[in-house]
Amino acid sequence: MENIQHLKVDKEPKETLAMDPMKFILWLFLVSIIMLFASQTSAYLVRRAEGNWLEFEMPRIFWYSTAVLIVSSLAMQWAYFSAKKDDFKSLKIAISITFVLGLAFLWMQFEGWKQLVAMNVYFVGNPSGSFFYVFTGLHGFHIISGIIVLIYAWRAVFKQKVHSKNLRQIQICATYWHFLDLLWLYLFVFLLTFN
Repeated sequence: MENIQHLKVDKEPKETLAMDPMKFILWLFLVSIIMLFASQTSAYLVRRAEGNWLEFEMPRIFWYSTAVLIVSSLAMQWAYFSAKKDDFKSLKIAISITFVLGLAFLWMQFEGWKQLVAMNVYFVGNPSGSFFYVFTGLHGFHIISGIIVLIYAWRAVFKQKVHSKNLRQIQICATYWHFLDLLWLYLFVFLLTFN
């Protein structure tokens, strides 16, 4: 009898630690982005210490684009909370606002580059300007990838594949979007502090 009970205990499945493969890939990707920007900001500080550094005032549009990105992150969080509550109307509105504000952010960054050129700050010739273009360009590239992730989530939302029982896609989208927002805030403060 003891042997039978012992066998029953041994047949119970052991609990395993598992993570959604897509979320794991996302976190690996985020770590690689952090390492990329950490190396770039370190290079910025080293190059700045060497001298021959021309300072310039950041165009105001970068302040406005920062506000736009923060609002887009709030809209993304609204979308996530709406999905958890199966509030499909709010979910559609919130994810659409996030998408539009993401595009607005990109447009404002491009306008900021045009203002830099008008101030005679070019990609070549001024190390501080070069770094500024690299930082904003790399971040802009990642915003484009975030907009692509948003498009997939947006399509899933409008096909009603995102709801309280299926949050995976909106969670991945929200995590990436919030990360890009925090990354921009870091770069923005860094450039204001060390320009």
